[in-house]
Parts: sequence; C-alpha cells; structure tokens
Amino acid sequence: MVALISTVAYLGLEARSVEVQCQVAPGMPRFTVVGLPDKAVGESRERVQAALMAMGLSLPPKRITINLSPADLPKEGSHYDLPIALALLAAMGVTDAEQLADWIAVGELALDGRIVPSPGVLLSAIHASEEEKGLICPRAQGAEARWASGVPVIAAPDLVSLLNHLKGTQSLPDPQPGEVEPGMPGPDLRQVKGQETAKRALEIAAAGGHNLLLVGPPGAGKSLLASCLPGILPDLLPNEALEVSMIASVAGTLEGGRISRQRPFRDPHHSASIAALTGGGLKVKPGEVSMAHLGVLFLDELPEFQRAALDSLRQPLETGEVSVARANAHVTYPARVQLIAAMNPCRCGHLGDPALACSRAPRCAADYQSKVSGPLLDRIDLHVEVDPVSAADLALPPPAEGSAEVAARVRRARAVQTERLRGTKMRSNADLAGDALDTHATPDEAGRKLLLQAAEAMRLSARGYTRMLRVARTVADLSGSEQVGRIHVAEALSYRRQPPRA
Repeated sequence: MVALISTVAYLGLEARSVEVQCQVAPGMPRFTVVGLPDKAVGESRERVQAALMAMGLSLPPKRITINLSPADLPKEGSHYDLPIALALLAAMGVTDAEQLADWIAVGELALDGRIVPSPGVLLSAIHASEEEKGLICPRAQGAEARWASGVPVIAAPDLVSLLNHLKGTQSLPDPQPGEVEPGMPGPDLRQVKGQETAKRALEIAAAGGHNLLLVGPPGAGKSLLASCLPGILPDLLPNEALEVSMIASVAGTLEGGRISRQRPFRDPHHSASIAALTGGGLKVKPGEVSMAHLGVLFLDELPEFQRAALDSLRQPLETGEVSVARANAHVTYPARVQLIAAMNPCRCGHLGDPALACSRAPRCAADYQSKVSGPLLDRIDLHVEVDPVSAADLALPPPAEGSAEVAARVRRARAVQTERLRGTKMRSNADLAGDALDTHATPDEAGRKLLLQAAEAMRLSARGYTRMLRVARTVADLSGSEQVGRIHVAEALSYRRQPPRA
C-alpha cells in the first residue's frame, strides 16, 4: 500500500509542493527516506519512530520506503517529520489517507510525540491558500498560519491530539491570528544636541528612503542619530508587514505569530561575513540585508567591515534583491533596504583636530577611507559630516522639535510619493527610475543648469546624477512643492560631499 501526504519545500520565499509517498512492503525490515533529503530530513526516521513509540505504536517488521517527490528537488529542514509520520500512519492503516488529501502538513516531531515549531509556516499557509488546501502545523505556530486569510488551519500540540481530531473524538481549538505588535519606542531626536545639518539629512533620508553616510569623530552622535531613524519612519503597510513577516518566518524569528508594523532595524557587527550580510549557509538562510527588507540596515564603523562583504551589498542596494547561488540551490530574497552607515574620518578619529590628530594625518585618513570602495559610496545618496559636540551644546536645553514633529512631515512626504507612484512597483523617491524619474524629478530651468554645472564640477557618475535628482525630489516634497526648483537641487548637492580619497 502507498499513502500520499502533501507538504512543501522552501526555496527562498517560495514554497514548492512536495508529495510524501510512503510504501510498506514485505521484505527485510528497514526504514529508508529518499528524494534528496538533507541530514535533518534523514534523521527524521529516528524522530518519527520515537514519536510512534511514545503513542504505543511500533513499526511493522517490513520494508518502509519514504519518497519525497519531486526527487530532484533538494529537501531541507525538520518540517518533513510530521508529513512523514502521517504518511506512515496512513500506510499502516491508523489514519485515513483520503481524509488528508486536502491538507498540507508541516512540523517537527519531538521524541515524545509533540509537534514543535519549524521555520516557514507562514509561507506554507500562503502556499496552502494558493492550492486551496488546509494546513496542519504545530499549535505554537497556529497564530502565524492564520495570517494567510481563508486557510483552514489545524494547529495540533501532538500526534495523539491530531489523530483524535481527525477521527472526530477530540476537537482542537481554531487558532486566531497573532497580535500586531506596536513599535518599540527608541531614542528621540530631542536627545540630539546640535547637529542640525545631520538631523535635516536624516529627515530627508527618511522621507525619500535614501541611503545616508555619517562621517565624524568618535562621540559626535552618529550612532544616536541612526538609532533615531526608526522613530521617524512611517509604519509598514499591511502588505509590507506580510512581506517582512515572511522573511522572518523563513529565518525562524517570527515568534508567536506576532507581526509588527514597525520597520526592521538591523545593525550587524563589523565582523559579519559575506554570508551573514547577504545570506547563505547550508540552507541558504536570509542575511542581514534581507532581514532589513523595507527597513534600515545600519553599518557602524563602515571601514572596519571586510571589503568583500561591503562590496557584496552593491548589487542588492541597486536592485532591491539578493541572489544567493550555491551548487545545489539558487535562491533570491528581497532586499529593498535603506542603508545608514557611520564612520570615523580616519583610524584615530580626530582628523582636523591639531590637538588630537595622529602624526600620520592626513595620510591616515586617505588610507582608512580607501577601505570603502568608490562604487559603494556612489550608491549612498547623502554624505554628511557630523561635527563634534561641544560642552556648551550639551548644556543647552533639549530642542523644541523631536521625532514626533519630524515624523509628521515624513508621513506627509511619503503620502505624496505613494499617490504619485500608485500603480507602479516603486514605493518611494529612492526607487524613481526611467520615465517616472523624468516625469516627476526633472527640475526647472534654473535647477537644471545648477545640476549640470555641479555634475561637471563634481564629476558625478550617471548613478550619482540620478540619485541627486531623487534627493532633490524628496526635498521638494518636504517643502510641499510640486516642481523641483533650484533651491531643492542646491540642498541635494550640498549632501553629495564625499570623503577625501587617496
């Protein structure tokens, strides 16, 4: 007899249908799993056998073969435990395979028969909705699965409860969607003394989704400014929150099915590898640039990162997605992030201060800053020099304007952009390209002349020229102007100063 149970294989943010086929046939007793299983799937034999023993069942003394079809698709992860167990129970006649024909099963088994969480349940639920099937998953992830509207969900705590529910002798409660978490309050811009230029640049970056580089001595407030950014960004739209949650589900960080409307803020340490930033590993998990999708990726001490790791971000910053190629898989994750970077002007950090600068200045500055490649700097729209804060500045009372006031202006500017870009795949001014860029960001005659002169004097690349148009459009949006004028272009150009190069 052959029993069939449906499950899924994860390939990036895509869930592909997999059929678990179980055959119990006469022959020498053995339990075999075929169909390109990885080590976690191969070990499911031991977990399934122990879970059945906990139920008081033993494997029949026959040849048991589990085939994961299609056989040429790599199978990774522990979520195959539950469908393998159900297929085996159906082949043994303990449960009805036809009853499970309209269900997709995912979940890891504990040795005592409990069904424990496994990554990717939200993707499975969305796939089940597309296939017009229900989903069987761990009880701890029922709230997560419920976010896929219209999908029947059985969230079972263990195998015994699941079988009793299927037989009608027990009724498992219907899970409810997880809570929408309010954003965690962070630092307020009122905590930043002075730094008016940097705060203005932060507002422009938030309003248009632009990348920002802060350059200044230690203790000037660069990290504090960056940590204030989430407090002035608009909340995620419902469809955006679902996108972010899908990535968190694949990474296994979506706890209790709770979805947040706050934009992600990721700040990896400068020792992060290429795989940690862009994704990879044996199971090709999403990296920091994907975990920060639709949010902020903050790289503090930018030159201290490995140069190869930084350069691996160039393609994601340009295309909004990252492709991870491996011998056994080619996976694409979304990576539409806002890069905020901070760095000291030189290794000692006190370039320009005669009392504190090292004896190698200014040569040390050129050597230090050359660790960041020109193409990566060209992808950063706003370059801001953060001056040191004096004791007199720190003694001043908090500024009258904080994050709430700035966030209100950012929301108004984003609302204008949303209306302008309705019907396109672009989300903000940072995405403007092609005809949309020409239509909405072309400055008036005075602004065009200034931009052309500056492009020649500053030797802007085609990318730099385009990014200046985008920033000028954002400045115009913040001022409530429909037309990009000379004053908007001038302010945009003022943030294009690059650190000196060797």
